Parts: sequence; C-alpha cells; structure tokens
Amino acid sequence: MSDTNLTHEAASNAANAQALPPGSRSYLWPLAIFAVIAVFLGVGLTLNPREIPSPLIGKPVPEFRLEPVKGRTLGLASSDLRGEVSVVNVFASWCVECRAEHPLWMQLRAEGNVPLHGLNYKDRPDDAARWLGELGDPYTRTGADLDGRVGIDWGVYGVPETFIVDKRGMIRHKVIGAVTRKSLDEKVLPLVRKLQAE
Repeated sequence: MSDTNLTHEAASNAANAQALPPGSRSYLWPLAIFAVIAVFLGVGLTLNPREIPSPLIGKPVPEFRLEPVKGRTLGLASSDLRGEVSVVNVFASWCVECRAEHPLWMQLRAEGNVPLHGLNYKDRPDDAARWLGELGDPYTRTGADLDGRVGIDWGVYGVPETFIVDKRGMIRHKVIGAVTRKSLDEKVLPLVRKLQAE
C-alpha cells in the first residue's frame, strides 16, 4: 500500500471517528476511571503502613499526667519524660501484638540501657494489672490511659506503638505495630544510643 493510500485511509478513519455520535465514546470513561484507581491502588500497595509519618516527630511530648496502672505505684506524666532519653510503649492487655513484643521489653528492662515507660491504652484496670502480673512488668513507670485521651494527643493509631523521646522531652521516632528484634537492634537502640551521646 502506498503512502498516499495510507494517508487517505488515516484521514478517512479520523473522519469516521468524528462522525460517531458523542455518546458512543462514553464507554471510555469507565476505562479511564478504572486506570486512575488502579494507579492509586498500585502506589498504595508499595507503601509500608508502619512508616506513617507522625506530625509529632520533632515536637515536645503532649502535656499529660496519668495515674498508675492498678497495682503499680508510679504513674506517667510529661514531666517524667525530660532529662534522659526514654522509650514509651503504648500497650493494652487485649492487644495480640503487644504480647508478641513483650519479651523484648522484658529483655530491654533487664539490660538497663534505657528507661522504658508504659502507656496503658483503653484497658480495664484489672485486666492490665493481671497482664503485667502474668507476663512481667518491664516498665519503669506505667500510666493508665483509661479513656484514650492521652493516646489521641500522642497521635496513636492503635496498639502497640512505641516512641523514642530525647532528653529535652522531644519525640524523635515512632514505631507503629509490634517492635521486632530486628527493628529494636537496627533502628530503636542505635537511635537511643545516638540521642544519649548528644
């Protein structure tokens, strides 16, 4: 087929497409919408939900004061989180992942490298006391956030969550979900040591 015939055929096809009624091309809209949704879903699947940025990183811990968990003598307040680097773990007795990470917190307590404080989130007093009694209490201080208001101020999405707080009482890092041995060794403890050296 010659170039002239190809040009004539392309022009004819374009003319035929323009001659179609406007409604006959409406089948392209659902396809375009599907393509856009597929792109957004594809991008979303590549994100790590444990790396949701916290708006509190680099800001002071919220002002709060919590009574101790039942059976404990030391509650938790914002003033307790100044003067030394500390780790704050948000936990609850009803939280399955909290149970999974608990042995790591017991080991951290035994090593004595950094104070670990507990923020008990929306838990029944008896359940929290029983949980710590059965599994062991790794926390230096443990505040009972019965209604979850302090957790909201901290930007807690769910439990467990863990925060690293520097000597000035500034939140420097947040871990969403259970802390693993790998995340403890590769992220949490190196940052603690760095902040302690500052």
